[in-house]
Amino acid sequence: MTYFLSIDYGGTNTKAIIVDAYGKQMGVSSFETLRIEKQSGYREVDLLKTWQAISSSIKEVLSKTRIDAKDIAAVSCIGHGKGLYLLDKKGKEFVNGILSTDARASTLAKQFEASIDQIWPLTQQHVFAVQSPVLLRWLKDNQPSIYQEIGFVLSAKDYVRFKLTGKINQEYGDASGNHWINFQTGTYDSDLLSFFGIEEMKASLPELVDCRELVGGVTPQAAEATGLAVGTPVVAGLFDIDACAIGSGVLDDKTFSVISGTWNINTYPSKKAASQMSGQMNSYFLDKSFLVEASSPTSAGNLDIVLKLLMSEEMQNVKKEGKESIYDTLEVFLKETDAAYQNLLFFPFLYGSNASADAKACFFGLTSTSSKSEMLRAVYEGISFAHKQHIDQLIAGRGRVPDKIRLSGGASNSKAWMQLFADVLNIPIEIVEGTELGGLGGAIIALQATQGLSLEEAVAQMVRVKERFTPNLSEHKIYCAKYHVYQEVLVAMEPVWKGLRALENLKGEKGDG
Repeated sequence: MTYFLSIDYGGTNTKAIIVDAYGKQMGVSSFETLRIEKQSGYREVDLLKTWQAISSSIKEVLSKTRIDAKDIAAVSCIGHGKGLYLLDKKGKEFVNGILSTDARASTLAKQFEASIDQIWPLTQQHVFAVQSPVLLRWLKDNQPSIYQEIGFVLSAKDYVRFKLTGKINQEYGDASGNHWINFQTGTYDSDLLSFFGIEEMKASLPELVDCRELVGGVTPQAAEATGLAVGTPVVAGLFDIDACAIGSGVLDDKTFSVISGTWNINTYPSKKAASQMSGQMNSYFLDKSFLVEASSPTSAGNLDIVLKLLMSEEMQNVKKEGKESIYDTLEVFLKETDAAYQNLLFFPFLYGSNASADAKACFFGLTSTSSKSEMLRAVYEGISFAHKQHIDQLIAGRGRVPDKIRLSGGASNSKAWMQLFADVLNIPIEIVEGTELGGLGGAIIALQATQGLSLEEAVAQMVRVKERFTPNLSEHKIYCAKYHVYQEVLVAMEPVWKGLRALENLKGEKGDG
């Protein structure tokens, strides 16, 4: 038998997934991404500890599936976009990696965005605080000793691929979503470095590679750490939004690909880039077509945090008693309640916002009789509303509603939540077989790279729709009313959030004094 291993390095969870040549998910080993948050807004990872955890996860999935490492035809690395992973001039780890939910450079990003007209024709992207050039400029201004040591600039999955092969490259998709690529020339551009004031980084940008390129083989050191066979081919791999679109079988703009994970990511493939006025992002998809994106860190990662805050005792009891997970309990709860169950609103801004840069997460409408159950349902609905906001942006830019949405990410494991999404959006939702669609996307390009199939042939061989959720119009009507209020509160809260930011600044000034 032929199998493919995908390593999906996410901001919330990281997984090693084995898939066969027909798309069947053979096994998964996962762990919670080892996030370090020493101060508010700073979200990092220890690179060596992360690599050790990934290595252990690969060993575990090989053991669980009892698959001989020699039967792994190729390895594909998938990773969260943006963020920053650095090596020194000798190619060694020397500083923590920065995750895609980091917020330290928010003020700097606003300043660059105010001048976006200067580079929009080149990158066709807006500026985010977690894009590599912004973070590099932040390091230059705030931690110059680290900045001066930088030898190589990588994305998340590029770092994992480096640990497997010893080869240092950047992949086009990730680079293009990070303000590194001039879309007019298809490569790096010194004018972009000058815009961000990081001209010194030109020598630190590695050679660019296509996602399907076989960049190297597993080294003896990596083989010993992971249990993989020495020389196993490793493909360049994918930006996670590309991986999930491919793994969902989304190859044209008739279907949207939606990821509900740490980030709220909504995309569709296009031959044409979205306009600057649309507020959307553009990055390279396969063969340098575009993937149009509307996204923010406002998705299912919020649920994980709220559960720890509200349900820690219940989660511990479930674990002690060896019963089903807390998510199984919540699944029953969602099925037994509906849109009219409660009138609370939740704004899923624990990691950042898709409204104001100053916006913070909050519940709106709490009373003395509000229950945990009402609050939890409000979280599910609020995350769905945050997705709707982005999907409406994509629809406005595209000019028509998609035929359907293929949804992936952690939320797709909940059938009740998928129905809620369909009811909120009034668009059919489909999920495909397998729980790890980013991993499936990685396997699809590995199949292409090793067997010479076209993308369409590989997708047809490996992707199958598992279930379809049709909108309930009576539920949709209630959600429309709720969403209208949600939008009104967003507008009304704008000056309040600015006031909160001012209070934070006062706190900082007092600390400095």
